[in-house]
Amino acid sequence: MSNNYYLDRNFQYMRKLNDMLVDLPPFCSVFFIGIQDTTTPLTRFNYACDLKTFFNYLVTYEIKFHGKTIQNIIIADIDEIDSQTIERYMAYLSYYDKDNGKTLSNGERGKLRKLSSLRAFFKYFFNKDMLKANVASKVRSPKLHEKPIVHLEENETAELLYLSDTLNGFSDHQRKYNEKFKTRDNAIISLFLTTGIRVSECVGLNVDDINFNLNSFRVTRKGGNQVILYFGEETSQILKEYLQYRETLNIPKEEKALFLSSQNKRMMVRAMQYLVKKYAKLATPLKNITPHKLRSTYGTNLYKETKDIYIVAEVLGHKDVNTTKKHYASISDDIRKSVDGKVKLNNND
Repeated sequence: MSNNYYLDRNFQYMRKLNDMLVDLPPFCSVFFIGIQDTTTPLTRFNYACDLKTFFNYLVTYEIKFHGKTIQNIIIADIDEIDSQTIERYMAYLSYYDKDNGKTLSNGERGKLRKLSSLRAFFKYFFNKDMLKANVASKVRSPKLHEKPIVHLEENETAELLYLSDTLNGFSDHQRKYNEKFKTRDNAIISLFLTTGIRVSECVGLNVDDINFNLNSFRVTRKGGNQVILYFGEETSQILKEYLQYRETLNIPKEEKALFLSSQNKRMMVRAMQYLVKKYAKLATPLKNITPHKLRSTYGTNLYKETKDIYIVAEVLGHKDVNTTKKHYASISDDIRKSVDGKVKLNNND
């Protein structure tokens, strides 16, 4: 693997997509070629997974497709599908068995993602005049219920940082194991809490992305755009301490990843997610804290300090400011309380 995490990840998903095309109708390759300039390899792979689920439903449950296999479905068969077929498929997604015997279920967000995949699929072939109608566009989206935004309070943030720095609360056996990674873990958690980066962005950082002269680092956002983010002096000192420790490790010269696993290779997303959960379980056992929740914590705190939603959106890398609003939704009560008594019916003293 190279030292460009994002190129490696894209290559892996392109390879997975090519492997999956064997299990899809042959005409699907036209779709994936047609959308490759406007989508990421990860998006295309997710589309392929969703389409496989849809085609499997068709040949298993829809009478028109009985006797067919997924591989011998042709585009003319897709023209026989109406919106009611897709609605039955959406109902099927609530609870279904995969071909490996595993039972799966989808909530409203899972159903919406799979419907979005179908909409992209039907829209593409309809625009190419290969389908008579775009029936997927006629199916209503599942209603999404807002989830409460979970974030850390100030005392919980302090406790999380304290635990990652001291390892208090762990058993002797756990302390002995975690001691080797304490400096690294503290640096990762501090970076999440003081910059709001995504876990995939943190995984992708290289040593040469850090600039201590400006207390800044280069990060690759969704879609491949690179931006410069900044961190404070406390985080700077924690990162310097980690880099000093990193230099004592037996690392291959070609390994440029900032954060390393126990095998001295680039940490992966799952490992960072586990790392955060491990400390957060002690700091705040009643909250399910993930790297994304630390990102929400940063977004909420930044809004409290700036009162500027556009600054928060820019720093978090949100294209839609409405997405950003979710990060400070939890302080709306504070906002409402702060205006109590500000407007009076009678201004006379």
